[in-house]
Amino acid sequence: MSVLDSFSLAGKVVVVTGGAGLYGRQIVAAVAGGGGKVFIAARDQTKLEAVAAEERAAGHDVTALALDLDADASIEALHATVIEAAGRCDVLVNNAVTRSAISGWDHKLEDYDRSLRVNASALFKITSLFGKSMAAQKSGSIINIGSMMGMVGLEMANYDGTEMMPDPSPIYHYEKGGMLNFTRWAASILGKDNVRVNCLSPGGLYSGQPERFVQNYSDRTQLGRMANDTDLMGAIIFLASDASAYVTGTNIPVDGGYTAK
Repeated sequence: MSVLDSFSLAGKVVVVTGGAGLYGRQIVAAVAGGGGKVFIAARDQTKLEAVAAEERAAGHDVTALALDLDADASIEALHATVIEAAGRCDVLVNNAVTRSAISGWDHKLEDYDRSLRVNASALFKITSLFGKSMAAQKSGSIINIGSMMGMVGLEMANYDGTEMMPDPSPIYHYEKGGMLNFTRWAASILGKDNVRVNCLSPGGLYSGQPERFVQNYSDRTQLGRMANDTDLMGAIIFLASDASAYVTGTNIPVDGGYTAK
């Protein structure tokens, strides 16, 4: 097999949580275009089915399924449905996220708990379910979608000269920072069964932010720009495929060098 062949996802079953959002859409396009049999799962079935239909029109095998990460039964049902339909899961991309307590620092405990339930507790559960199935088949790749915000503090200077008024909350930074060490922990647990667990930490994605913010942010990066709607694709394919067969427990920043400064 040539090295280029090792990047193919042909014959692999891929589950992506989320899939219709800023990062999720290009993740789905990457794994579907790479040849995978893809299941995408989220709460908003209208948006998700639109993504699946678009990918199927391009000749790709993509199925939309329901998933509420706030509910044990829904996570368990997704796992059971995928295994019943495809017989296995080769790649799990933990991309879905909630931002229920993203603004401000002063919240009740239950506000923080609501965010942690989805972004931490549900992450543990879904990874356990699919990870155990992968362990039984002695192969698999789990990709956690983190953020450069889990690696550094908040850069308030990015907002200089804009009308954007940041109201920082610790929760997203805390959750994404915790995801990095959970990745290492899960890689330690699952590695003996040839299941790899890695984290991909994107930088800021351009989505129509004010020009001054874009300039401030771009000046903060090594490559001088924000991420676009294809920048995550190569890294996703690498981690999902056999090209990364000896890579586990690591974090790959895809941030234009933001965290290197």
